Amino acid sequence: MITIITFGTFDLFHYGHLRILERASDLGDKLIVGVSSDMLNFAKKGRRPICNEHERMKIISALKCVNEVFLEESLELKEEYIKKYRADILVMGDDWKGKFDCFNKICDIVYLERTPSISTTEIIEMIKT
Repeated sequence: MITIITFGTFDLFHYGHLRILERASDLGDKLIVGVSSDMLNFAKKGRRPICNEHERMKIISALKCVNEVFLEESLELKEEYIKKYRADILVMGDDWKGKFDCFNKICDIVYLERTPSISTTEIIEMIKT
C-alpha cells in the first residue's frame, strides 16, 4: 500500500484544491491530508481563514479521494507527521518546489503543478472589488 500525504489550508474550497487532491490520490492507495490550523494559517499568511479549521476539515474529509484528515498545527512538525502517518510520498503544489526536498530521506517528494488562474487569495480579492 502506498500512502500519500499532503498539506494545505483549503480555505474557500475551489476547483484547484479538488484537482491537486485528486491528482495526489492517483499516486497511491491512501491519501492523508493535513489541514492547517487557524493559528498556523494566521502565522503563515497574516490573516485568519474565512472558513474555520473544523469547517475546512469537514469539507476535505467529505471528498471521496481523501482517506484521512488531521489538523496541521505547525510547519516544523512536517517530518513528524510524515513519519506518524507512514507516508511514502509527500505531495505539494509546485509553488513550494524544492522547499521540502529535505524530507526525501524519509519519503519521495512530488510537486504537482497548480491549476492556473485560481487561488483563494485571488477569489478573496475578486470579492473585495
